[in-house]
Amino acid sequence: MSRTRKVAATAALLAGALALTACSTNREEATGGGGGSCDTSKGTLVVGFVAPLSGGLSALGLGMKNSTDLAVNQANQNCTVPGYRLALQAEDDQATAQVAGQAATKLASDPNVVGVIGTLNSSTAQSAAPVLANKKIVEISPANTNPALTQGDNWQTAPARPFPTYFRTATTDAIQGPFAAQYLVQKAGKKNIAVIDDGKTYGAGLAAQFAAEAQKLGANVVAREKVGEKDTDFSGVIAKIRPSNPDAVYYGGEYPVAGPLSKQLADAGLNIPLMGGDGIVDKTYVSLGGRQGDLATNVGAPPEQLPSAKAFIDAYQQAGYSEPFSAYGALTYDAANVLIQGLAKAVGNGTFSDATRDGLIQAVQATNLQGATGAISFDQFGDTTNKVLTVYSVQGGEFQPLETGTYPAG
Repeated sequence: MSRTRKVAATAALLAGALALTACSTNREEATGGGGGSCDTSKGTLVVGFVAPLSGGLSALGLGMKNSTDLAVNQANQNCTVPGYRLALQAEDDQATAQVAGQAATKLASDPNVVGVIGTLNSSTAQSAAPVLANKKIVEISPANTNPALTQGDNWQTAPARPFPTYFRTATTDAIQGPFAAQYLVQKAGKKNIAVIDDGKTYGAGLAAQFAAEAQKLGANVVAREKVGEKDTDFSGVIAKIRPSNPDAVYYGGEYPVAGPLSKQLADAGLNIPLMGGDGIVDKTYVSLGGRQGDLATNVGAPPEQLPSAKAFIDAYQQAGYSEPFSAYGALTYDAANVLIQGLAKAVGNGTFSDATRDGLIQAVQATNLQGATGAISFDQFGDTTNKVLTVYSVQGGEFQPLETGTYPAG
């Protein structure tokens, strides 16, 4: 069927240079500059990074950081930005909007910061994006999925781009939510679905998009409940949904809540699958209580199934990072390379200054290259033109891909 069109493999056009292991310092002077053959006489430019590097979502954030580090190291080895050495400065936003705003302010105060990769959470992006936009600093997120970030609060009726500096390599929840509903209702045959979310920007928005499509497809949303992102006891919300006799639960949020919620559903006798979005796609979900047969969607195709991602996966493994690249690794690697290639184009044979920033924004907007996840380009809102998603199921203790395709919006 058209909505499950299999992704065509793209040719691998990535640099295969090895990268050295990431340092633990806040600013990491990337090493391996072509064996000393690169001209770095113009100095050092900084690639900023903002994501949770501690706390419950650090498994995702650390994989993102390492993937950015890999791209920066390869750029130094390949002398990608003439005359310059690149350094990674990673800031821990603790998945908290206020901290993300502070991290963005810190990075924006440094004239050598050329751009920022991140954030993970849509709620943190709401704090970071305006700060960076005010200084004309490009931000490219591999993970934000809330539509309002690129198309404004009235995105459903009157889309308008709020930040010309903001881009993302992940498709939005306006695509992901309906894609999940089509699978759960039409493929998995679930007709009475309880929808729960954590009330945050990402979770609430994704759940709303899922619920609207599920109802359009003829399913009954038999309950609509909220939990707190720090909750650990879900007996109350389970008691509320039990009388409606759901045959599935859809959860909008991330794995620190989703895993225990899944376990407590089963403990309470509701042996029904929990489905979520990209925010639960990590092995940590299973270790926290996620069960065999639980479902999730994730943006993009599985990197392990893409020939175009082989060079990235091989280089990541050879670099010896302590953490896996996780759900957003390939998308992050692509985001970092978009920024670096745009920087190389904007700088040319000249030098970087605030006067270069407009050219960098234009270069990123005009991106047309092949990355680990396939073809990369952006529409007029800064959204990726790649609308591919994948349905995963927990099998054997981790998420395994079931099918990859696109949601035929409209």
